[in-house]
Amino acid sequence: MSSSTTASGIDPIAEAAPLSLCAREPHVPADRLVAEMVPPPRFDSVRFATYIPDPNQPSQTEAVGVLETFAAGLGGAHALGGPKRKLFGFGKAPKTPAGPRGVYLDGGYGVGKTHLLASLWHATPAEPALKAFGTFVELTNLVGALGFQKTVQTLSGHRLLCIDEFELDDPGDTVLVSTLLGKLVDAGVALAATSNTLPGKLGEGRFASTDFLREIQGLSAHFRPLRIDGEDYRHRGLPEAPAPFSEEQVTKAAYATEGASLDDFPHLLEHLARVHPSRYGALTDGIGAVCLTDVQPVPDQSTALRLVVLADRLYDREVPVLASGEPFDQLFSDEMLNGGYRKKYFRAISRLTALARDAKGLVEEPKS
Repeated sequence: MSSSTTASGIDPIAEAAPLSLCAREPHVPADRLVAEMVPPPRFDSVRFATYIPDPNQPSQTEAVGVLETFAAGLGGAHALGGPKRKLFGFGKAPKTPAGPRGVYLDGGYGVGKTHLLASLWHATPAEPALKAFGTFVELTNLVGALGFQKTVQTLSGHRLLCIDEFELDDPGDTVLVSTLLGKLVDAGVALAATSNTLPGKLGEGRFASTDFLREIQGLSAHFRPLRIDGEDYRHRGLPEAPAPFSEEQVTKAAYATEGASLDDFPHLLEHLARVHPSRYGALTDGIGAVCLTDVQPVPDQSTALRLVVLADRLYDREVPVLASGEPFDQLFSDEMLNGGYRKKYFRAISRLTALARDAKGLVEEPKS
């Protein structure tokens, strides 16, 4: 082996060295948090027409029709993007459309709730600046960055606010966001949400609409529950997740793939503890593929929850993940998978598995 060749057979001079997530410490200004409240890149092009209902689940087809009607009904609300008022004191103020001003998509993970939520955002007849889309965590980060009153002021002129994965396992944040939503409903903002599962909920890995409505307290009358049955689409007719590759294969692929990052998994977990989860999206800016060596089970729940957020951001951005070490279904202990955050962990496994399939083509097939 020449002095310029690594143990993995890579000549760093011949090929550009990959990036490293561990070398990044992004800082995200508050105005970027507001501007980025749009469907993530993975859902840029989704529409109701691109949602493929499971023929064995009629509730999926029904949901599309209900949401299309709901979106069309938002055309008159906040048409000017500001508070409803009389013109020079004469005449009547525009009326808020009758009926529920919110929909709650009630279903298990992987049935396409985010696809439908993003399709609703795209279908609502308003300029992008008058519609907001984000996860519950992104919304609480916005409140933390702007303050409660400023957040109310910023979002009150919107026609629609979509909240994906409403985090009902954090009572304090649930009360905070419920209060925020109450202010926005009073201002005429329409709402749409999906939610996660409360601790102790067994069975389908889904959160029943009655529980969601109880948790958001006084907002129940503003939401119409919309049940979406089905199995995780990522497992419908798809092959099993690929087995992890060797460290040599992962390293070679990282050097050969433009925009790829290469990190040791335990070191990456340590780095995530030093970066606020609100910055994980910025952490992956410009990354074409994530290559990880020595994947192993996460050591504790705090680390596991940070990894869940990173998995969500990578999935949103369709960044393939190539890994060596343990398979992704071994990341979380049995105790974690049976605990209050199990739905998050199963979602992370499902999403990382999908990204691992996407990364399979980055590895050179052995020559016969």
